Amino acid sequence: MQYKNPVIVSDYSDPDVIRVGDDFYMVASSFNHVPGVPVLHSKNLVEWEIINYVIDSLPFEKFNKVRHGEGAWAPSLREHNGKFYCLIPFPDEGIYVAETEDLHGKWSLLRPLITGAGYEDPCPIWHNGKCYIVFAFVKSRIGFNSKLAVVEADEELKSVTSEYKIIFDGHDIAPNIEGPKFYKKGIYFYILAPVGGVRTGWQVALRSQNIYGPYEHKVILRQGDSPVNGPHQGALIDLDDYGEKWAFMHFQDMGAYGRVVHLQPAVWENGWVICGKYEGDNIAGTPVPFGEYPVNVSTGYAIDPSDEFDGDKLSLVWQTPANRGEDWYSLKRGLKLNCIYYEGNSLSDVPQLFMQKVNYFNFSIKCKCKLNLINDGDEAGFVMFGRKYVYACVVRRDGANYMEIREGVIGGESDETLAKSQLYDDDYVTFSLSAKRENPYNLTFKLSFGGSAFTHKFSAERGVWTGAKVGVYARSNEENSKGSALFKHFRVTCTDNRVNPEN
Repeated sequence: MQYKNPVIVSDYSDPDVIRVGDDFYMVASSFNHVPGVPVLHSKNLVEWEIINYVIDSLPFEKFNKVRHGEGAWAPSLREHNGKFYCLIPFPDEGIYVAETEDLHGKWSLLRPLITGAGYEDPCPIWHNGKCYIVFAFVKSRIGFNSKLAVVEADEELKSVTSEYKIIFDGHDIAPNIEGPKFYKKGIYFYILAPVGGVRTGWQVALRSQNIYGPYEHKVILRQGDSPVNGPHQGALIDLDDYGEKWAFMHFQDMGAYGRVVHLQPAVWENGWVICGKYEGDNIAGTPVPFGEYPVNVSTGYAIDPSDEFDGDKLSLVWQTPANRGEDWYSLKRGLKLNCIYYEGNSLSDVPQLFMQKVNYFNFSIKCKCKLNLINDGDEAGFVMFGRKYVYACVVRRDGANYMEIREGVIGGESDETLAKSQLYDDDYVTFSLSAKRENPYNLTFKLSFGGSAFTHKFSAERGVWTGAKVGVYARSNEENSKGSALFKHFRVTCTDNRVNPEN
């Protein structure tokens, strides 16, 4: 069976992957969006399903409001003595740990391991009864980057037992080194890491017979003549118990599409791993456009963005940009969003946006909503969100409902109305979106709703460290409003084959 890259056309930034028997599990960054740190499952590294989140909410009061780009950065996932540990860096607070015995089940509450600003991308390794954690540094918080450090912790990752030690300085040969992942094979400790920046960098491996170095350095994957820019942070995965078969997964920054996930073959040559297409002579590989399934199993797993809202829990595809309030929503014959008071004039920092990632290169969405807007200022709508965002909405004004299309920018004080307000007296509204990939990084879309097409074409934009997101909301500029919107379905159709089979 043959797969095509990217294997996940969706924004799962900074993926880390482990094998547990015949199963593979992935975690990824979630930043300020909750629930946080998604857990995905696969049998073959190609077909993935989302099964869980590590954290239900962000454990700091400031995340009750929207904090774009902050929150849970690149996590790592490892198993030790029957427990799974997820190390999650918060760039302003420190490195935190959650644990579980069941990746499908409940995770422990986060506990601090290293407090303080400026630490990122931690990854543990156990050796001779001790645990060692490699991590990088956030220049905007601590004043420097391009260095890796190791700190020692107890086996259960409850506390550190030493001061950290800088073990590699990449300023001259590996600038902007970050995202380190620890491995042990044979006599060597290996650290795989991206360098050179998210959009233009490459992958390196470091190796040493000693945890604290000194480390040798080698480039193992670069863009070369492929169209895959980066290629950035990822994970090396063993495919069997004998250390004979390996694979590598990493992300590629595709703008509004987010940081999509690629699967590369990996081979060992002269004590170094080479990822991607390898042409010999111990030279770095380049990303492959397709390949054979590394595990010859077909499951049909997929991340389904459509939702009929007919269960008693929200689908795992939905996140909000701040910790959720108990009064925001309920599920009964649909997703009922209450018109929660928000004092701002723009959508930029509204916490009760229910959004999901873009999941296809080309797609359409139809979203049906029953309106129960009561007070002036009550509003319900549908948004394509990013640094610049566009949304269609129905707003209550002077005792009547009006349709509008608006745009705004993150950090803006107010949004601009693009389409003249139109009186709308129907109880139901259907929001529609048609999206198309016009070049490798440009996602364009058109909106229509209420039977009225708005033909202007927009270009979606990335968010802060994320891709664009689509979603729904309800809000009010009046406190204690009783208004609401009942979303009956959110149906996403992949149109890749209709638009361009090569997409």
